[in-house]
Amino acid sequence: MRIVYFDCPTGAAGNMILASLLDSGVEVLAIEKALRRMPIEGWSLLLKKKRQAGICGLHLEVRQKAQPQRHLRQIVSMIEGARLSSKVTRSSVAIFTALARAEADVHGTTIDEIHFHEVGAVDAMVDIVGTCLALEALGIDRVYCSPLNVGRGWIECAHGRLPVPAPATARLLVKARIYQNDIEGELTTPTGAAILTTLAADFGPMPAMSLEAVGHGAGTRRLQVPNMVRVFIG
Repeated sequence: MRIVYFDCPTGAAGNMILASLLDSGVEVLAIEKALRRMPIEGWSLLLKKKRQAGICGLHLEVRQKAQPQRHLRQIVSMIEGARLSSKVTRSSVAIFTALARAEADVHGTTIDEIHFHEVGAVDAMVDIVGTCLALEALGIDRVYCSPLNVGRGWIECAHGRLPVPAPATARLLVKARIYQNDIEGELTTPTGAAILTTLAADFGPMPAMSLEAVGHGAGTRRLQVPNMVRVFIG
């Protein structure tokens, strides 16, 4: 069995998760080619190495033109229209559905009425579908994850000033293992939480494996420690 373990000492964002898999050796051009099968225009990938606290990791940024707000059914239609494998399609839809359900629970509405104004932008679609594509390219059978550092303090978002973890993130993290330490700010984002809680079979110590590859996905924020997701594949 091929497994992947995500080590997230400074939390996880969608771009960090995908970048860690690309840094482990997944072919970037193949993933980008598959992503461009979705009917979305006006985006590009910017990949560059970032050094943080002496450790070099891959940072991924999605550059995009202005995009419309989208409902879940529109996003599902775009993913299904790309004619990706059934496993990638199923996993991607499940992650977006989990996001929609969490937002709907927080706002007291239904998943059909939720607008993905923040997590539904093109970068979230790239992060989510790209991660599922990368895991398929690696032939991964099971996903594991460390306990997630959620951060502490407050964040500013479209709904105002909210405590960390943000309400939707907190809903997504039900049944996951989480903790806080002295690092301020949002460390685990809604997209990161949705990906890992949907895909991971368990949250805990690294399982025994014959290690084949390691990757580092660098975050955007500069911290006093390396802000990275490490991935172990074996």
